[in-house]
Amino acid sequence: MTQPQVLAEFSVTRKWPAQHPERIQLYSLPTPNGVKVSIALEEMQLPYEAHLVSFQTNDQLTPEFVGTFPNNKIPAIIDPQGPGGLPLALFESGAILIYLAEKSGSPLLPAAPAARYETLQWLMFQMGGVGPMFGQVGFFHKYGGKDFEDKRPRDRYINESKRLLGVLEQRMLGRQWIMGEQFTIADIAIWPWVRNIVDESGYDAGELVGWKNFPQLQRVLASFVARPGVQKGLNIPPRG
Repeated sequence: MTQPQVLAEFSVTRKWPAQHPERIQLYSLPTPNGVKVSIALEEMQLPYEAHLVSFQTNDQLTPEFVGTFPNNKIPAIIDPQGPGGLPLALFESGAILIYLAEKSGSPLLPAAPAARYETLQWLMFQMGGVGPMFGQVGFFHKYGGKDFEDKRPRDRYINESKRLLGVLEQRMLGRQWIMGEQFTIADIAIWPWVRNIVDESGYDAGELVGWKNFPQLQRVLASFVARPGVQKGLNIPPRG
C-alpha cells in the first residue's frame, strides 16, 4: 500500500472527517494515556482538531480506525504537514510526544544531549513501568478484577506501584519537575497517571498505594493540574 499523500486518503478520516484539515488531527479519549497528547498540544500551542474515539461503541476497533492505526489504541494523530510536507500518522503516546516536541522546537524536550536523553529515560519509565503497573491496579481494584477472590494478583501490582511511586518521590526531592525547573514531556507522561491512580474519578486507589506517604508527589501533582494547558488538555476531547 502506498503512503497517503493527502489527509483525505487516510481511512480514519472517513469516520472522523476533518473540519480543519490544515491542523494536526487528534483521535483520542480523556484517559491517562489520551490526555498526554492533548496536554502536549496545548502546552506547545500547536493548532489541532480533536476527535472523540469512544470505547463504549468500540470506535477503536472500526475498520476506519484500524486501517490507519493498526494497534487500535488511542491516542493517535495525523499531522497533515509531516516530514517532507507529507502527512504522517502516528500511534503510541510516547512516540507522539517526542514527535510533537521536535516538530515544534519546544523546550519540553531539551536540546542539550544529556538532558534530552535523561528526559527520554523518564518518559520510558512511564511507558514501561508506571502506565502498565498502575493500569493493572485499576483493573484489579476498580474494574473486572475487583471481584477476584484471590487478591495476590492485585497485591502484586499494588506493591510494584508503591515502589514506582517511591522512585518518583525520591526524584522529586528539591525539584519542581522531573528535570528540575524545566517542565518536559516526561512530566506530561507521568503526572496524568499519578493523578489517575489516586483520584476519585480515576482508580481511587490512594489508600491502597499509601498516597499519604508521598508528600513530594502531592506537591508536584498539585502544580501540574494547576497549569492552564493541563486543565484544558485533561478534558479533550470532551466525552460528549
